[in-house]
Amino acid sequence: MDHYFVNALERALGWDGPGELGAGFARGTIGDLELLDRLLNPRKLLDLVMRRSVTTPQFRIFQDGAELHPGRYIQPSVTRRGQAIPMADMRRVGGLMREGCTMVLDEVDFFDPAMEVTCRALQWWARELVQVNAYLTTQDAGGFKLHWDDHDTVIVQLAGCKSWEVRGTSRRVPMYRDSAPNAEPSKDIVWQGVMRPGDVMHIPRGFWHQGTRDDQGDGYSLHATFGIVKRVGVNWLAWLADQARTQELFRYDLARWHSPGQWEGQQRLLTEAATELATKLTPQDFFDARERERPAARHVPATGLFGKSTAVVCVTDFEPVIEQHHDTVEVLAAGKKLTFAGKAYPALALLLSGHPVDIADAAVKTGVDVDQLAEILLKEELCTELTPALSSAYTGLVTTATS
Repeated sequence: MDHYFVNALERALGWDGPGELGAGFARGTIGDLELLDRLLNPRKLLDLVMRRSVTTPQFRIFQDGAELHPGRYIQPSVTRRGQAIPMADMRRVGGLMREGCTMVLDEVDFFDPAMEVTCRALQWWARELVQVNAYLTTQDAGGFKLHWDDHDTVIVQLAGCKSWEVRGTSRRVPMYRDSAPNAEPSKDIVWQGVMRPGDVMHIPRGFWHQGTRDDQGDGYSLHATFGIVKRVGVNWLAWLADQARTQELFRYDLARWHSPGQWEGQQRLLTEAATELATKLTPQDFFDARERERPAARHVPATGLFGKSTAVVCVTDFEPVIEQHHDTVEVLAAGKKLTFAGKAYPALALLLSGHPVDIADAAVKTGVDVDQLAEILLKEELCTELTPALSSAYTGLVTTATS
């Protein structure tokens, strides 16, 4: 999937691919401010909050360094049948914004099609799961205190200005579930400065950082944080443990009450089998299995009730694998393996490109019955119908697919 934001991000940070993720702190600037506005702006963010039922922890407001009780900005909207639905009280939200606060909406990609498409493009690029959170800070409010994240982040300043301080790690590669706490901030200041519209920075896992507007006066700041959780050795070991269930040896009870000699024998057998398993199933096997087995993201299912689809787009979390054989083509994605005739390859490559595809146009370009192929991919949930909302999300961010 060729996505304008991903390309702009690479250019801004001076990267030639996702291999730089987590390698070190990096800064740069995206010059196309229209692209940033296309992603998200303050008015669009507030509209998302207003039109949906939101509550903590997905929607939070902070003031004076502390999280406010949700009762101060979330109130039940009572329907005529007496049903209470939690909704943001926009008058109270507006009052807090005038006073100065930080509003946080997690998983904006869950609500907004443009951010959904952007996160999917980043996932295909990084081959890791991506989530985006939005932070709107008004007046001279402070942000979160000095902290570290257990994942790599890419922070994009979308509007306004915010001052930042970034420090190095005080514990190498810390984790959310770890063997020791990581509570003492590093004294090594990597960068201090102001993020302005278009500025981008990559903060690796474990780097301490904080952002604030307490030195900016009146105004506001909106930035998006793309969180990218890379796999670590522990994840591979956990996957190996799951694969071990296929072997009878690992399903036996541990010989707790046996004699030392008997227990040592069982331990030796388990150690040898575990070593063989780890040698046979590499981290690359783990990556491949994870990407091919993960179900497709949320989408509108193809029901056929409303007529045939005229345009489709691939919605798998990771780029499908398309393998050409002598006279067949295999597609591996979303936990499925689909086999097609070899002549279907050009059309499949188009339909699974991550770009919107007009079915009639694709049939002319490829000379293949694309309508039938699209129907299969819709049924197997590798693709979804290009609804008006989803179509608008690609406009200005992703081009239409070409053969």
